[in-house]
Amino acid sequence: MRQELSLDCTGQLLDVGCGPGVLELELAGLSLATVALDPEAGMLRKGQRRCQGAGVANVRWVLAAAEDVPALDIGLCRVVAFGQSFHRVRRQEVAETVYDLLEPGGSLVLISNEVDRRPRPDGPGYPSIPHSAVRELIVAHLGESTRHCFANWREGQPARFEDTLLQTRFGGLRTIYAPGRPDLIRDVDAVVANYFSMSYAPPRLFGDRRAEFEADLRRLLREYSPPGLFWDWPGDTELVIATKP
Repeated sequence: MRQELSLDCTGQLLDVGCGPGVLELELAGLSLATVALDPEAGMLRKGQRRCQGAGVANVRWVLAAAEDVPALDIGLCRVVAFGQSFHRVRRQEVAETVYDLLEPGGSLVLISNEVDRRPRPDGPGYPSIPHSAVRELIVAHLGESTRHCFANWREGQPARFEDTLLQTRFGGLRTIYAPGRPDLIRDVDAVVANYFSMSYAPPRLFGDRRAEFEADLRRLLREYSPPGLFWDWPGDTELVIATKP
């Protein structure tokens, strides 16, 4: 993003679906004024704690969804970014809202992990995280309706982000890739924490059965990797960039 958009210390960044502040920490050195928006209060609290611990103070945290942006006092933005969150919104509607929010020359950036269409590197020898088995466990605890979150979030929407953007005033776009790290090793604690950060499995959905689910999840993970370590190749990082004239 720094290189492609020639980012410096000017302008404002809106991070939609900011989660635990990942993008805020990565771009802290640019001193961009940042609005971090997320519909989960727990994610905002975690992001605030992480940024405070890292000395990042130029972030305004807002509890809201992407569809709420027209009613918020955001101001013009140089960049509006969606880090693995654009699939959760009403895409064409939100993209048009972003177009109005961007200053001339500003860009919408859709960040996601691309695994299927990218060459897979050699791993470090640990098993991969058993995502399919974990998702089945989540369904067992939360019910069959949860399966919809895994399989059908594209239903009624264009298959690719690019297809959506081509139907908006942006018209054109470009896609670039940053190599995903091939050396990430996660322990059981990290895998569990990551699943609790997902929109389909936040702790609040489990209620008083959270401890039971977590115990089952830890047991499952140990079955796949007795040492408790997993290779977590995230795929390459795909950036779909659409710039307002």
